[in-house]
Amino acid sequence: MKTNSISLEVGVSGLSRPISPNRLKALKIWLKSGREKKPKEIAEELGISSSQVRKWKSVDKWDEIPDTPSKRGAPYRNKNAVGNKGGGAPEGNQNAVKHGLFRKWLPDDEETKEIYDAAREGMSMLDILYEEILIGFTNFIRAQKIMFVQDKNDETKVIRKNKEMYDSKKIGKGEDEKLETYLSYSEQEYEIQFAWDKQARALTAQAAASRALANKIKQYEEMVRSLPPDEVQEEHRLRVEKLKADIKAVNAKAW
Repeated sequence: MKTNSISLEVGVSGLSRPISPNRLKALKIWLKSGREKKPKEIAEELGISSSQVRKWKSVDKWDEIPDTPSKRGAPYRNKNAVGNKGGGAPEGNQNAVKHGLFRKWLPDDEETKEIYDAAREGMSMLDILYEEILIGFTNFIRAQKIMFVQDKNDETKVIRKNKEMYDSKKIGKGEDEKLETYLSYSEQEYEIQFAWDKQARALTAQAAASRALANKIKQYEEMVRSLPPDEVQEEHRLRVEKLKADIKAVNAKAW
């Protein structure tokens, strides 16, 4: 149907990666139902999660897709050519919305942009928050080894300043004469980090990291509780319970 074809273009504008077939199918199903089918029903038909369909509906602004396609111009709500009456983008304009609103401000690094595109295409807010928790927990565990203090005699000597002066002298005679440079003065300034100081810093850092993780986990649990019952999987609850137990176990260990 012509209207559906135009609406699909509207619904998925703003993507930089190949569009998921299910993303298009979900929109088609919704349109063919007269905009009546719920995300849960569409998800069951496609064999995917209802949270994913709900995300697509929100991101692609299904409810704002017009019933009748316009004759000419950019898709509905597309502001790439605002101020350009010719209809096309000005020279040099890459229509950043095609790649996501903020993608053009990312570092010019393929790996960074690949991560951004992957997150934008297939991750829900719940997924992103859980990944943040995992990364934070990984750093938290790794820090235990880095900041470990062996005993009260565990000291670290760190160079804070290194001053060197060089001089030169002539060596050899006649055609073999040359200028040789040598170190004439050297001065180094050290900082001694005693065991008690390193332990205090480690404990402070550990407490801060533990609080940050606890806040993230609390945010995750609140987000899970806010989801419709049919979308909450047991996995959502169990993985956080495991993390909470792991963090408690790490904090209980003596340094």
